[in-house]
Amino acid sequence: MATPPSQQEESLGTLVAQATEQISALVRSEIELAKAELKFDAKRVGTAAGLFGAAAFMAHLCLILASFAIAYALVALGVWQWAAFALVTLLYLLVAGVLVLIGVRRLKGLTGMRRTTRTLKSLRGGSDAAAVTSGTEEQVKP
Repeated sequence: MATPPSQQEESLGTLVAQATEQISALVRSEIELAKAELKFDAKRVGTAAGLFGAAAFMAHLCLILASFAIAYALVALGVWQWAAFALVTLLYLLVAGVLVLIGVRRLKGLTGMRRTTRTLKSLRGGSDAAAVTSGTEEQVKP
């Protein structure tokens, strides 16, 4: 004959159900946090890629449209023709290099998924658990 479940067994089942719900909520929260951080970083990567594209476009246009005019202006000032064209080429390579450096600096400012990584470490028993639960973590910028 089956005996009715005791109060202790019922509370154990309730605890397991609650733990399952809390784990599900935690996983959903971590996924949302990761999405927010990646979205913010994706915008910065897009901006940096735009700067790289602008650098290439400017270098190309300048070499095609302005190189001849500037080189012949230098020739008119008395510079040898080969030297005038070499100077123009070096000038535009310098401009393109500066634009690439600006793009690289923009990429170095990416933050990654610091909060997500920190909370995952705390779940594994890392030392950052107090920092995560204290509510002092930085906000993800939109």
